[in-house]
Amino acid sequence: MPIEPLLVLELAVLGVGTGFLAGLLGIGGGMLMVPFLTIILGNRGVPADLAVKMAIATSMATIIFTSISSVRAHHKRGAVRWDIVKRLAPGIVIGSLIGSLGVFSLLKGTALAIFFALFVSFSATQMFLDKKPKPTRQMPGTAGQLGAGGVIGFVSGLVGAGGGFISVPFMTCCNVAIHNAVATSAALGFPIAVANVAGYIAGGFSLQGLPPGAFGYIWLPALVVIAACSVLLAPLGARAAHALPVGKLKRVFASVLYLLAAYMLWKGLRG
Repeated sequence: MPIEPLLVLELAVLGVGTGFLAGLLGIGGGMLMVPFLTIILGNRGVPADLAVKMAIATSMATIIFTSISSVRAHHKRGAVRWDIVKRLAPGIVIGSLIGSLGVFSLLKGTALAIFFALFVSFSATQMFLDKKPKPTRQMPGTAGQLGAGGVIGFVSGLVGAGGGFISVPFMTCCNVAIHNAVATSAALGFPIAVANVAGYIAGGFSLQGLPPGAFGYIWLPALVVIAACSVLLAPLGARAAHALPVGKLKRVFASVLYLLAAYMLWKGLRG
């Protein structure tokens, strides 16, 4: 699978789109990235089952880079609740490794595609309705946050997302202010990504039939191009958020997510 100019262009466009939307709408790029990477890999002869897994793993790997730039901006504003990060991170690492090293390797790509489709449909519905959970309780103790972190890391590892659609509602439900919840979720993206990527590499390292440029389940050409473009465009998206009607844009993007979820569901059921 040579890295031809057309492939670089496709990956660059995907990186620009996901980076800009991440900054504009405050969402991770995984829900957009996974379906399109699945298509790009499939068009280059990678079997559907493997293409889904590599798309999920590569999407997660890009979060390592995007989370660093995002956290720096949030930290400068003093918005990150590092006390929560410290309590959730151990569970996140454990859950991520269980998901990416164990369950991810055992599940068929078709099953992961169906799970991804259901998760994205749920997330799109939350975005479309712009539902804000009512704060009803305080953050649980150390054991509770360890368990919550485990769930966030585990689910994130199966869908290739940074966990924001789980961690932000969880924190706001526990009376964490929304701007703190978003900033803290960005910080949590880093341990989620690092732990899951370690699992993807170890789980796919001895796999046969991987395409050129693969490192375990990670597709390095896509990682390099998408990460570079998304990191550059995310700040522009963040600035545009102050000038554009983000509420309306979220509903439009939610509609696009439904189409992408339908595609992934079709891939899963067809497989």
